[in-house]
Amino acid sequence: MQLDLSAGRPVKHGVVAVASRGGRFLAIRRGRTVAAGGRVCFPGGHVEPGEEEHEAVIRECREELEAVVEPAACVHRSVTAWGTSLAWWTVSLAEGDLVPHPVEVDEILWLSLEEMLAEPTLLTGNREFLEAVVEGRVRL
Repeated sequence: MQLDLSAGRPVKHGVVAVASRGGRFLAIRRGRTVAAGGRVCFPGGHVEPGEEEHEAVIRECREELEAVVEPAACVHRSVTAWGTSLAWWTVSLAEGDLVPHPVEVDEILWLSLEEMLAEPTLLTGNREFLEAVVEGRVRL
C-alpha cells in the first residue's frame, strides 16, 4: 500500500478490465452485499501489496468471472471520489464460459457503449471513462 505523503494516509490502488467483443463491452452488475451493490461497472478490483497492475487485472477477472484475460495496455488513469487510484486496462478475453462469483457479481452483461451510457445504475467513474472514450481522450 502506498502512502499519500501530504496527508500521511494510505492510497488505495485498483484496476479495471475493459474487454469488448462485437462492439459490446463486458460489464457486471455488482453483488448486492458488496460496495456499490447492484451497480453496473467494468470488472476489476484492488491491487494487492507487491502485485503489478497487469497481474491484478488477471486475478480480478479470474476471481469475479472465472475469465482468462491477457492484459494489453493501460489506457487511462483516474481517481475515484473516495480517493482510489484506478488503472484502466484493455484486455483480450479468452473463449469460454464466464461464471459470476456468487457474492461479488449478480449479473454478467454485454453492452454497447450507448447502452452502458444509458444505464442508470452505471458507476460514475465508468460513465466518466466512457465519456472520455466518446470524446477521444481515451483510445481503445
